[in-house]
Amino acid sequence: MIDDLQKRTADRMAKSIEALKLELAKIRTGRAHPSLLDHVTVSYYGNDVPLSQTANVTVEDARTLAVTPWERTMVQAIEKAIMSSGLGLNPSTAGTVIRVPMPPLTEERRRDLIKVVRHEAENSRVAIRNIRRDANTDLKNLVKDKQLSEDEERKGQELVQKLTDQYVKEVDGLLEQKEKDLLAI
Repeated sequence: MIDDLQKRTADRMAKSIEALKLELAKIRTGRAHPSLLDHVTVSYYGNDVPLSQTANVTVEDARTLAVTPWERTMVQAIEKAIMSSGLGLNPSTAGTVIRVPMPPLTEERRRDLIKVVRHEAENSRVAIRNIRRDANTDLKNLVKDKQLSEDEERKGQELVQKLTDQYVKEVDGLLEQKEKDLLAI
């Protein structure tokens, strides 16, 4: 009973960590990385589809991405989608290849990005604590239904707390790494 609850809780907390990793990948550190354009959607025959389904995104050098559309007709649409993505990028087209240079980050912009990163990390910590609260509520309900003893409930709460501490520590590690990346010139 407790093992099942612990497994469900760990799975939910792991999903919170994955969500944080996805959010952090969207925040650029000044280096070119294909995942920067993961959330960009392109109008493709009337449907909005992810950029990765209409073009190949590669790293040309440390500060440039190369986007190669699979269809020549998509060059304009992809260029427009990158410009309107809110990432502050200005793509330039050379034939069928769209080059996306990464502008260097200013000190002020780095500080703003660190605030955003800290906010995302705090959201993940809150999500993990909410999962802990749900698990503890489930334990209390099992005691109320006389499916667990109070000693087993305490043991379960300790296990849930250990999981919470482990995943919060992982969030802190991800935050620290992203801050280092943002501050590196």
